[in-house]
Amino acid sequence: MSTDIPIRDAATVILLRKEATGPRVLMGQRGHSAVFMPGKFVFPGGAVDTADFSRDLPGALEPSTERRLRAEADPALAGALANAALRELHEETGLILPHVSDIHFVFRAITPPGRPRRFDARFFLVDAAQLAGDPDDFSGAEDELSHLQWVTLEGARGFDLPFVTRVVLAEVEAALHQAMPPAHVPFYDHRSSTGVIKALF
Repeated sequence: MSTDIPIRDAATVILLRKEATGPRVLMGQRGHSAVFMPGKFVFPGGAVDTADFSRDLPGALEPSTERRLRAEADPALAGALANAALRELHEETGLILPHVSDIHFVFRAITPPGRPRRFDARFFLVDAAQLAGDPDDFSGAEDELSHLQWVTLEGARGFDLPFVTRVVLAEVEAALHQAMPPAHVPFYDHRSSTGVIKALF
């Protein structure tokens, strides 16, 4: 397969729900006929749209999140990524995050060459307590993800997951024992055939 597939910027939302029985994250299953990652369980998210650049940002990004988002990218992309995160969350789950002040940039990964689609995905960790409305109400969701559910970290590992999602789950587990924002953001850079792991400070 050709390696000249364009790499699209994307945003992914890891909603973390802290409960007495343990933390849970929100995941859903992609359709089995999807071109990209068919049948896999994933976090809500998707590519940045043109409109995400022009939409007013609801709130101000946490300073380290904004600084890291601007690393190696057009400064205008920081706000567009945050807008895309909120938009994709609402489209795929029906849930509403009313502001961006408490989203934390915790991971970045570029899809390796050889895939039918490629993304430069930024992963945002968000406390589900920041949601507006009922976190169990998925009635407004579109049909891109099915089987939306809050699942324990251990339970999530039993799903059919993309490799990068397994790596991100480990980062989420580590985040439970540290203050936000994180000290660094792991970056799986696969712009070439040989992936490079580095950190954004």
